Amino acid sequence: MSSIGKIARRTFLFGTLAVAGGAAFAAWYVAKPAPNPLQPGEGETALNPWVVIDNDGITVVAPHAEMGQGTMTTWAALIAEELDVTLDQIRIIHGPPAQAYYNHAMLGIAVEGKGYDATSLQRSFGDLIGHVGKVMSLQVTGGSTAMKDGFERMRVVGATTRELLVQAAANRLDVSPAELVTDKGNVIAPDGTKIPYTRLAAETVDLEAPRIELRERESWKILGTRFNRVDIPAKTTGTATFAIDTRLPGQKFAAIRLAPTRATVRDFDAFEVSRMPGVEKVVDLGDGLAVIASNTWIAQDAVNRIPVEWTAARYQKDDAALAKALEQAFDKEPDSMLRDDGDVTRLHRDAQQIEAEYRVPFLAHATMEPQSCNAWFDGGKLRLWTGSQMPTFAVSVAAEEAGLDEEDVDMTVTYLGGGFGRRGEVDAVRYATRIAKEVPGSPVLLTYSREEDMTHDFYRPAAIARFRGAVREGTAEMLEARISSAPVTGPALTRAAGFAPGGPDQAIVEGAFNQPYDIFNYRVQGFAASEMPPVGFWRSVGSSINGFFMESFMDEMAHAAGTDPIEFRQALCRDEFLPAWEVLNAVKEMSGWTDEKPDGVGRGVAMCYSFGTPVAVVVEVKKQDDAIRVTRAWMAADPGVALAPDNIEAQLTGGLAMGLSAAIGEEITFAEGAVQQKNFPDYEPLRITQMPQVRVRILETQEHLGGIGEPGTPPAAPALANAIFDLTGERYRTLPLRHHVDFYV
Repeated sequence: MSSIGKIARRTFLFGTLAVAGGAAFAAWYVAKPAPNPLQPGEGETALNPWVVIDNDGITVVAPHAEMGQGTMTTWAALIAEELDVTLDQIRIIHGPPAQAYYNHAMLGIAVEGKGYDATSLQRSFGDLIGHVGKVMSLQVTGGSTAMKDGFERMRVVGATTRELLVQAAANRLDVSPAELVTDKGNVIAPDGTKIPYTRLAAETVDLEAPRIELRERESWKILGTRFNRVDIPAKTTGTATFAIDTRLPGQKFAAIRLAPTRATVRDFDAFEVSRMPGVEKVVDLGDGLAVIASNTWIAQDAVNRIPVEWTAARYQKDDAALAKALEQAFDKEPDSMLRDDGDVTRLHRDAQQIEAEYRVPFLAHATMEPQSCNAWFDGGKLRLWTGSQMPTFAVSVAAEEAGLDEEDVDMTVTYLGGGFGRRGEVDAVRYATRIAKEVPGSPVLLTYSREEDMTHDFYRPAAIARFRGAVREGTAEMLEARISSAPVTGPALTRAAGFAPGGPDQAIVEGAFNQPYDIFNYRVQGFAASEMPPVGFWRSVGSSINGFFMESFMDEMAHAAGTDPIEFRQALCRDEFLPAWEVLNAVKEMSGWTDEKPDGVGRGVAMCYSFGTPVAVVVEVKKQDDAIRVTRAWMAADPGVALAPDNIEAQLTGGLAMGLSAAIGEEITFAEGAVQQKNFPDYEPLRITQMPQVRVRILETQEHLGGIGEPGTPPAAPALANAIFDLTGERYRTLPLRHHVDFYV
């Protein structure tokens, strides 16, 4: 399979296909498909951009980055289900950066409004808009879209590949295809003769794409069952290859030291460092310095020894000034008003009004593997090995940096040691390319130190929310939210792709404007703050912020109304979006919500709809050793179709852990324009002793497939804060909560 990853072969035509039930899949059909990027070697047949068959077996190509979320396995399962093979019969690899692997679902979700109430017309239009992703070569892993992207078209790919193989067997045996069946990688004749797919693939090349019918869910053999992830054995034995693990002939190593103010180098003196044993070269990057050496440790030590003067930051320099900038944004014209139902200024005279202000800090991604990229430049070609959530954009940036055409850049996408949006950025690729140009002909592995990674992240933005509400007769009559934050989408896309869409930044208000609550007077406005440090996409993006704001305030309204917090929410969402009611009902039942609680125990609830999936959480806390311990949590989610139940449970639990970690202890602060947190002792994540026991229930009541990688995070913080209120009677409206209470360790 050494030749897989090269560009160009015949295209895979879908124009004559039909989907089960007679529904045309024109929503994703493209009249001129993107070129097949797979160039098979001798004895290999690339039936399409996703399936390659040779004498040794079947290889499935997954275009979405594997960063621990299990996407490669489930993507392959979609194909395997219809191809009629078992997962252990196929090899799964990451596809090369290529137009054919564009994410069809990414752009489509932007036109669905609140999402949960999208009409058939809106969804069809979203499908149509999704094709613009091909024009943009939008090969992106993010937005919890991988399964939405692949659910239909990868099953079509599997079914079409299967029927091509059946047709090839029918031609060979001179029988009708209707007389043949398939099972576990074989086409089987009426007399029991089995012909393996590996012996038929070459005979499919000139066949016309057949009509197909997708299998009904009742006949699924893989999807919906509990199956093993293919990446786990290598990761648990330490044999998996991440970018940081790559080693090439003549390997050199590099470390960087960027301006702590995110500005530029004013002056430096590298004379002494350049003479250190093992140091090969010092590189001026403009906004920082790099050292190329014989190993990473020498490079990191050397670059930190260089005397440097930096220019000042171009954003507000400390926490007080940043907070003031967020506050001043409320005095500007709103960036958005994506929900404005009823009239929030007209209330019943008997309504009880409440107000609250909430704040959250900047957060780092703190991925387990720091940013890294191995680059090999020989003057005419550039080869890269890195983990990337946006590989086509990374190739474009590298080509520009190297002064090459994109066709002359070859990127191998490795496993990602955590992403959470951070590896949608292209800084590591840009710097690695710049450094590799200094030593043409030699590969250079750039690895950020943990300190550089944490102090030069693209952070989840800090935000302030001002809520006003009214309750009457036990329910909500009005909710108004005004949210101030730095814009995320425009800056992040400009860094990665060189352009950004205009219009309001939905990330500022998502998780607030699109919640399935039937509140007659409901307005949400977003305000864009300026002069902020660089920010980017962080797991669940704006919903991770607004989930805390919104669900904390919903709890405050429930208590003001004198109504049980779960029943308060259920009454508002039952007619608006029944799946939200169902997940709340599930955690109510699972947690024994209505049972009498022991003394010294508190419970809090939160429900957030994000990325097409409603998730409800109940968190339980108790007093222990003069501290608060998070003891148990119950989660319920409704992704529509549970393609991989084990993986869904793992993603929900992981999302909860990340949300609790941020809620309890994490924050990024600034002084003199520089980040103060350097490493995990300063930016302490959740410890294993603080992780509660978690029970997960997966529902499948909603009609459309939702995402799962991110929706577990937004309800975590508000459920915890609400549980602490239930336990102590104290309402905390700012994160992290360690500033208010002591947590058990």
